[in-house]
Amino acid sequence: MSDRLRVKKTYKLYVGGKFPRSESGRSYPVSSPDGTELANAALASRKDGRDAVAAARKAQRPWAGQTAYLRGQILYRAAEMLEGRAGQFAEEVAEATGAEPDAALGTVESAIDRLVHYAGWTDKYTSVLGGANPVAGPYFNHTTPEPLGVICVIAPQDDPFLGLIEAVAPAIAAGNTAVVLASETKPLPALSFGEVLATSDLPGGVVNVLSGRAAEIAPHLAAHADVNGIDLSGVADAELAASLEAAAAETLKVVRRPGRQLDSLGLLRQWTEYKTVWHPAGMAAAAGGGY
Repeated sequence: MSDRLRVKKTYKLYVGGKFPRSESGRSYPVSSPDGTELANAALASRKDGRDAVAAARKAQRPWAGQTAYLRGQILYRAAEMLEGRAGQFAEEVAEATGAEPDAALGTVESAIDRLVHYAGWTDKYTSVLGGANPVAGPYFNHTTPEPLGVICVIAPQDDPFLGLIEAVAPAIAAGNTAVVLASETKPLPALSFGEVLATSDLPGGVVNVLSGRAAEIAPHLAAHADVNGIDLSGVADAELAASLEAAAAETLKVVRRPGRQLDSLGLLRQWTEYKTVWHPAGMAAAAGGGY
């Protein structure tokens, strides 16, 4: 029997493609439902939240400027990397939620399937949501969806992994970047997911993962002027959700309310805005185009 000491995993934030500790130096213990202490997670501060938003904003324009095909390939690569580590994630989900091993593995497999699903949507949703508009005049009129920008996601507290994937995947598939606040009591699978993203060719800053207290960090994310949308589907406290929605309204953010169920296309539509372009048909005809 080996007497070597096992190297314990440290769970850090994932911001700008790197794995920093909280700038405050704080951490907090994370335990399983039966009280077994699992690890210490970084306790993110307001400054960490601002850093994550800055990283997301810096990455957003280049990410949106990538081809839809490439975004799909990167999401698919993330699914591949997660598939290769399915056993580890099943163990972390089981420890975090108290689920049976088979159920935990099923959750991880569902998360992999979601990534593949949205990888397939990246080069299709613009055709479904956009199109040519009939107009009464000598014009071409086209509407196309474009990414909203930086999206903050408050991950579901009791569905710490699959719920997070379901919220983040459509946002980044549509060309947005994301700041994710992991489940406060069950953050470990989300923090490990940062390692998957870091090895999936996803540019740093496209997804940023924080762990900590929603009541401390979320109000500042909701009020941040450089955030364009906020997903409150993981906020269980009705009073906190109402205050976050009110803060988001001050800067005209798009808000996904708790309990609002959307299908895949609805989730993609949630984080897009529409650009309509008018172009004189005569100019196109003169250049050899036209109907």
